[in-house]
Amino acid sequence: MSLTTNYAVAVIGAGPAGLYASRQLAGEGVQVVLINRDIKPGGLAEYGIYKDKHKMKAGLRKQFRRILETPEIMYFGNVIVGEKGDLTLKDLEAAGFQALLVTVGAQGTKWLGLPGEDLQRVYHAKDVVYHFNQLPPFSQQDMAIGKRVAVIGVGNVMIDIVRWLVRDLKVDEVIAVARRGPAEVKFTRKEMEHVAANLDLKAFDAEVERVSTWMLEVDQDPQSAKDFILSALPRADEKVSETRFRFEFLSSPSVLLGDEAGGVSGLEIEETKLIPKNGDTKAQRLGTKRILDVDTVIFCIGDKVDENFGLPIEWNEFVKNPAPLYPVKDASYEAFDPESGKPIANTFVAGWSREASNGLVGIARKDGENGATAVVEYLKTLAPLENPTEMAEKFEASLSQLDKPVVTKEDWMRLEGVEQTEAEKRGLEAFKFGTNEEMLAVINKETA
Repeated sequence: MSLTTNYAVAVIGAGPAGLYASRQLAGEGVQVVLINRDIKPGGLAEYGIYKDKHKMKAGLRKQFRRILETPEIMYFGNVIVGEKGDLTLKDLEAAGFQALLVTVGAQGTKWLGLPGEDLQRVYHAKDVVYHFNQLPPFSQQDMAIGKRVAVIGVGNVMIDIVRWLVRDLKVDEVIAVARRGPAEVKFTRKEMEHVAANLDLKAFDAEVERVSTWMLEVDQDPQSAKDFILSALPRADEKVSETRFRFEFLSSPSVLLGDEAGGVSGLEIEETKLIPKNGDTKAQRLGTKRILDVDTVIFCIGDKVDENFGLPIEWNEFVKNPAPLYPVKDASYEAFDPESGKPIANTFVAGWSREASNGLVGIARKDGENGATAVVEYLKTLAPLENPTEMAEKFEASLSQLDKPVVTKEDWMRLEGVEQTEAEKRGLEAFKFGTNEEMLAVINKETA
């Protein structure tokens, strides 16, 4: 059963989860106000996918434009929601929205808490990806990278970082450090193809041989794991640098060593072995340590939600109602306060806000749509508003009181048009302005 048009919902965050949730809600007759931290919509689809995947990004932008052309969706970018932001969740509730759907992703950074993480040339992968994808203010940061880099983790994000280091910066050496073995890497063969040409094959053979005993003890086949990684070689991208890329498996980082200038001078790692646990494996430290000669460390270990957003957090995610009133496919989308033991009224979470670092665009899209479904079921229990459009327009008027420009969907579409024209002029597949100031100046000029 569809709703009448007399309901209004604020969706916070305009990544794939928020955009597709907005479309789902609008299709049910809901007046949607989509609020975004960034000037542009898209989230990780705009700023998290590797910078050279132009065709994929263009296709997603086309879908997002169609969504934002929906009359029932209002868009306001350059507005930060959070305890230290332009608006709080309480402000949105006070504005008259009947439900809030939080789809802000996982904006926090997850660290291991190791000694030396505060040294210079130590980064989180998210910040690096935002930097080379030109997301302000990360695009403006001076991100010093040395010649010998350790990347912690073995997922697709790690491969994106290695790809940048190998093909753009052309550093001397990149070492991927993994607590587990080669049978448990998380990257795909297709992603590995981008960096396979730089893999040090002799070092790789020796490394698999070194950890084979531990793998066999937990019924993992070293040869199969080796074959999977090497299967990227036949279709590998052409080699453009002499960067040496290698792995350190069954190795857990323990200490980041520093030099007199406050920068990284080495990474101490401790050897691990695999032991069975609940039908899976876990890495157990052995106490044997050695030092890698590196001058930069980048952690590719996943993300967590923003601690300053205004919702309770547990295990890097916002807490969900363990006994949901409006479950969707047995999953909970309702924000929950563990101290009171009650759901947080009117407030729902979806996408990476619900389950941090889970999947890419397709997963986020589906989770956003599921979150919207839960919101609709909740709205059916409420009395409709007399005039939700008027309420939304009053909210828009209140945004003029903020001491900053607020970007509408018409503004974004004009900006997108200018960037497309600029790309054509420069003979590029894509072009984007790297600062908020440049984008706002273009919007103001085009508006005038």
